[in-house]
Amino acid sequence: MGKLLLIAAILIGGWLLLRPRPKPVPRVGEAEARAVLGVGAGADEATIRAAHRRLVSAVHPDRGGSADLTRRINAARDVLLRR
Repeated sequence: MGKLLLIAAILIGGWLLLRPRPKPVPRVGEAEARAVLGVGAGADEATIRAAHRRLVSAVHPDRGGSADLTRRINAARDVLLRR
């Protein structure tokens, strides 16, 4: 029983060290966020959400797109909606 626990601990420890980790969310400024989403300075919440939805539907990883682009677009939306 002791050997089995030792083997399990080694396997779990190795998995924790080698597991894939998500990339950090990129930090974007407000001007860059507007450029990413393609909205102007006076864009309201509905316009920002519509631009986000349009872009994410085109580059989402489930549709063969890039996870990095999706992260960047989500970060831009978050920056603009927090103001």
